Amino acid sequence: MKRLLFIIMFWNLLFGNTVEAQDWANKARYARANMELLAKANQPVKVVMMGNSITEFWEELHPFFFKANGLVGRGISGQVSSQMLARFRQDVINLKPQLVVINCGTNDIAENNGPYDEDITMDNIVSMSELALANGIQVVLSSVLPTDHFIWNPDVEQIVEKIHHLNQRIIEYCNSRHIPYLDYYTSMTDNSASMIEAYTDDGVHPNSAGYDVMEAKLKEMFETLNQYYNNQ
Repeated sequence: MKRLLFIIMFWNLLFGNTVEAQDWANKARYARANMELLAKANQPVKVVMMGNSITEFWEELHPFFFKANGLVGRGISGQVSSQMLARFRQDVINLKPQLVVINCGTNDIAENNGPYDEDITMDNIVSMSELALANGIQVVLSSVLPTDHFIWNPDVEQIVEKIHHLNQRIIEYCNSRHIPYLDYYTSMTDNSASMIEAYTDDGVHPNSAGYDVMEAKLKEMFETLNQYYNNQ
């Protein structure tokens, strides 16, 4: 797993400029897969998982979980919230899912696309949420996962504080719009700073054991939502 992460990061450093020049949001990544899904009119999309490498690697490591729970993975390694917003219509809205689970913010804080601006990141999260809601798609916003360092950008400072503050703003927004908040963070740390060592190989991305924990939290959320709608 660790070797795979380093290979992907090295590839992004070498060829990232070319991708940015031609398709900054990498809409091409899932273009064919989206067309194939839309062609299956008798199989509506249940849940889209929108995110970055944390989402992308999750599906790669645990494909059965995605298939068994009707999850469509739309994670792209290295992406920041503005890139996710730029491809949100193609990768989420056009698929007409019942629900979208949005996980982003890690790469914004890691400064993958320049200096981190919390207001811009939050604006992008809000914009994705409102686009989904306006199109009749239920939204779940998840926490940024815990970490206290980024192996690809060790110069970033005050990481823990930035994550805490962004998560708090996501919680406040969820409360104001009655959107479910999916708290991965609490279950993935035992010191309110770094990810539990057994759950990660690099301190940022969950390993298989880490994804087991996240899957339990996600299934709890699904059960809560099902109970809510069944009682309406």
